[in-house]
Amino acid sequence: MRSAIALLPLLALAACGGEGGNASAPVTSSTPVANVAPPAGKQWVDVVSKTAEGGYIQGNPNAPIKLLEYGSRSCPTCGRFAMEGVEPLRQKYISTGKVSYEFRDFLVHGAPDLSLALLNQCAPTEAFFPILDQMFANQEAFYKRTDQLQQSNPQLLQQLQQLPPPQAAAGFAEALGHIEFMKQRGIPDARARQCLGDQKTIEAIAKVNADATNEHGVTGTPSFFINGKPVEAAMWSQVETALQAAGAR
Repeated sequence: MRSAIALLPLLALAACGGEGGNASAPVTSSTPVANVAPPAGKQWVDVVSKTAEGGYIQGNPNAPIKLLEYGSRSCPTCGRFAMEGVEPLRQKYISTGKVSYEFRDFLVHGAPDLSLALLNQCAPTEAFFPILDQMFANQEAFYKRTDQLQQSNPQLLQQLQQLPPPQAAAGFAEALGHIEFMKQRGIPDARARQCLGDQKTIEAIAKVNADATNEHGVTGTPSFFINGKPVEAAMWSQVETALQAAGAR
């Protein structure tokens, strides 16, 4: 974990880099789950929707095997899962209609995480996962920007910590290059700033975090659940084993 990023206790900060849910017995099925045909003219990986619980789901929303990740865009272990696991997850499992994948925010690093979460949700729903992928791919550049800022202007970081969530998120977005990142992906400056100050979305993200902690026992990222049950997994190989045990084979 980069100490430079863990700056602002906007929400209850947690750990990054381990299995964050409460462990339980794995979801198992002795019978392989059958493929489900996508809607006419579509592929399941192109079907994206926002969920009632505040996440974004890719694939068959009625898939018999539902994979949920509570993640943070500044968590290195989440970044590794994104780099190693998301494409095989899509190609081998989501594309079959057997498995859906939902991502929910868990802000282990406070305002910098909030900034990225708000900007990700600023994009159209169908663009949520491509932008999420690109944020994880750009993780190291965001780290470097944070380190540079800490060395060059630690007073600014201290000041940002004291601001209310909308202003803190906007300040970090400016300082860490998040707004420029989104401009390069079609979100104009004015629109990005509007999203960073969206109190309704901030409250919705805060509720996702509170529910994760209070209802699901999430303490860190990444935390994975299959059909509502936490699984002991942090790496793609572990997640794939759990999916296969649940019948995705």
